[in-house]
Amino acid sequence: MDTTTLLLFVLGLGLLLGGAELLVRGAATLANRMGIPPLVVGLTVVAFGTSSPELAVTVQSSLEGQADLALGNVVGSNVFNVLFILGVSGLVAPLVVSRQLVRVEVPVMIGVSGVVWVLALDGLLSRLEGVFLVTALVLYLWFQFHMGRKEPGGEDLDAPGVPSAEEAKQASVLLQLAFVVGGLLMLVLGSRWLVNGAVEVATRLGVSELVIGLTVVAAGTSLPEVATSILASVRGQRDIAVGNVVGSNVFNLLGVLGVAGALSTGIVIPPAALAFDLPVMTVVALACLPIFFTGLVIARWEAALFLGYYVAYTVYLILRAAEHDALEEFGIVLLFFVVPLTVVTLALVAFREVRRRGNGRS
Repeated sequence: MDTTTLLLFVLGLGLLLGGAELLVRGAATLANRMGIPPLVVGLTVVAFGTSSPELAVTVQSSLEGQADLALGNVVGSNVFNVLFILGVSGLVAPLVVSRQLVRVEVPVMIGVSGVVWVLALDGLLSRLEGVFLVTALVLYLWFQFHMGRKEPGGEDLDAPGVPSAEEAKQASVLLQLAFVVGGLLMLVLGSRWLVNGAVEVATRLGVSELVIGLTVVAAGTSLPEVATSILASVRGQRDIAVGNVVGSNVFNLLGVLGVAGALSTGIVIPPAALAFDLPVMTVVALACLPIFFTGLVIARWEAALFLGYYVAYTVYLILRAAEHDALEEFGIVLLFFVVPLTVVTLALVAFREVRRRGNGRS
């Protein structure tokens, strides 16, 4: 890879992060000035704003006919968000999970993951299905806003990047609009440079676009979520580290894939993604429910479990891309030993939690 390509890749990533920061701050301030509750701002504006790099990269990739990169970025980002971000954040400090996340947000994330997997079974996410996903996102936003209005006294999500009510009152509307517009422009330019650099890396190293999208680009565009969740964990702020991840994943599937599919002629689903990556994304979302449910906290050992699985997932992708001889043995170990052991452990922990709560009521 020549120096120019590397420089554009790095600059593109920097513009994505800077643009996301401006977009989040501007949109959050405007939302507060409009009287939108903090819970809704935390789960939508912050979460969706930190996912704006995924939106820019995926739409750009799909419009340029790079379907593997577009899909890989979304699926890889969702896996990265849950396994890596919650893993690292939970190791910093045990993460407290609100009942609303367990009862509403996580089931929504699981359901949306399953719906996208089903829609992809025919090998194509069509334009009509993209419009359907965007419509579902609008309904999700309406539901969040309605619930926030119904319970205005909810917990204050003092999220990183979300200004206080006092700061919102003092902020200039025109300045915040300039932040939003400037952030979007930076995202568009940064996404173009990042996609071009990633494709160049894939070509020169002989690695497929799907794997690059699932790893390098997915991790790079998820850096805003990394910064937000880890900072929230360090500060001990309830729900933000988890809510940011869950909200971002919902937006990635409904908004990012939906917009990309609606604006293009459709996104072709690679067989490898259909056979492995989409099921993994859905199972990872499903694994959140028992872990979040137990004591309404993500303990450090559970966070370490998430992080370990992300390392295993990345190793599997690398072995698959290289067509390494150890791929089959590694897959067998994961499928028949590690995964069943984890399922049994989580099931026992969840069963013990149900019994504890039942005894507590009696």
